[in-house]
Amino acid sequence: MYAAYFGLTERPFSLAPDPRYLYLSEAHREALAHLLYGIGEGGSFVQLTGEVGTGKTTVCRALLEQLPPEVDVAMIFNPRLTSVELLAGVCDELRIPYPAGTTSLKVLVDTLSQALLDAHARGRRTVLIIDEAQNLRARVLEEIRLLTNLETTKEKLLQVVLIGQPELADLLARRNLRQLSQRVTARYHLRSFTEQESQRYVAHRMEIAGQRQPIFTKQAVRAAHRLSQGTPRLLNTICDRALLGAYATGQTRVKEAVVRRAAKEVLGARRGRRWLAATATAVLLVAAGSTVALIATGGLRTLGAWPLTRAEKSPPSPDPAVAAATTDERRPAAPTLTAILDDPEVSADRASAFVNLYALWGLDARSATLDTKSATPDRGCELGRAAGLRCLARTGTWTVLRRLNLPAILELATPDGRKHHVVLASLDGERATLEIGSRRVTLPSVEVERFWDGPFVMIWKSPVTGPLPLQPGMEGRDVAWLRQRLGALDGQPTAAKANQIYDDELKRKVAVFQQVESLIPDGIAGEETLVRLVATAPGANAPSLNGVRQ
Repeated sequence: MYAAYFGLTERPFSLAPDPRYLYLSEAHREALAHLLYGIGEGGSFVQLTGEVGTGKTTVCRALLEQLPPEVDVAMIFNPRLTSVELLAGVCDELRIPYPAGTTSLKVLVDTLSQALLDAHARGRRTVLIIDEAQNLRARVLEEIRLLTNLETTKEKLLQVVLIGQPELADLLARRNLRQLSQRVTARYHLRSFTEQESQRYVAHRMEIAGQRQPIFTKQAVRAAHRLSQGTPRLLNTICDRALLGAYATGQTRVKEAVVRRAAKEVLGARRGRRWLAATATAVLLVAAGSTVALIATGGLRTLGAWPLTRAEKSPPSPDPAVAAATTDERRPAAPTLTAILDDPEVSADRASAFVNLYALWGLDARSATLDTKSATPDRGCELGRAAGLRCLARTGTWTVLRRLNLPAILELATPDGRKHHVVLASLDGERATLEIGSRRVTLPSVEVERFWDGPFVMIWKSPVTGPLPLQPGMEGRDVAWLRQRLGALDGQPTAAKANQIYDDELKRKVAVFQQVESLIPDGIAGEETLVRLVATAPGANAPSLNGVRQ
């Protein structure tokens, strides 16, 4: 909304994890170095702790970027699991087949152990990363420790990275977990930004977004640092709201007073009605297409957004757009996302979200058991396998979602720490249509972003029956399909032969397709590449975010 007004190409303080905005402070670089050292030394466990919003996930993403290609990674984001559920989740992440529906811990341990041995024989290493690890039960931690007993004479076959809040350190300090604690080869506690780091962080993000001259004053950033206590996530949110507030009141610079008002709303200390009126009015006016004219005439300032100066107290000539906006304010306001998520009548759990997501694919999952408290993390995903559907779980941005162009379950987190699961049914410009339980609402994407840090799960119909990713050296029907689909796109159809090998020529064709689709051109056909390839196939008939059946 405010990007064009300030001459920016995009919003610089989105909470979505866009890698272009990656900023590693000295503390983040030290944390990353500790993780890389711990993994490189071949130890069993590496521990990273930090307060909420300090950037632990940012460090984790940077770690994934720097791991060598021969490392297989299993990511567990929801560790509130039993031992059986966690081991099943690890097998799912590593694409290790196991007997469907098994509840035997021994079966899962034996299956995983054999797979780790096989991976080692192929020259591959395996790393398990567990986020929010402070929520792990002591019994589950002990089971993970026993898994790390599997080793050769030179190295461990499984290395574990535990990422969590400071409570994780207290958990590992318990006497009954001393054996695990002694195996931690690297520990690091991530601190918040210093004031100088906050200044550099804000400047970095503004420059990436296309800033030509400073918009935030030094005093404004100093206030944002103080009010956020140097916590990157809060700093992001305060700065984003400050830009919106400055835009809503026709200011060309973000000053300290604007930041203080923004922080009052973001932090919930005192909700100023005038501030809320200003930001809400700005959203309405953008939707009405009247922004430029109103800013030029000072119309936004006449709406009672903030106290007016003496020169501004005499009202300007009536503006029809302002009158319309004022009339709209008298009407009952549409419920906000906060109000909807707080409504006890609305179901925003993972089970309801999967029911809604499957409905978009024409499947009725209401009669299926989706009890996420007792089921494995991928229980919802299992329901579509009979129909040839797979789940794609990622962390990304609106850009990533638009590129994949499939409905997705978004995980939202409210300030009280509760998690909510909603279905993103469509994206139209800067407006997102969500299905939350039985409700369907359309909201500005910026409102959704306040609660969404990037995690999503989407369903796609896979033509591949074997393991993923497809990569050089593999052969079989899946490789034949890949070659045939790419050939059709090039206008050079090829005959499907089951014994075709994934050779250098096919790798080059995959890389070319990935580059066109703005994917990482590594020549390996992973899930995201296959999702886009399937969308190009005639008769795919899948739901999409832009409303056009794929």
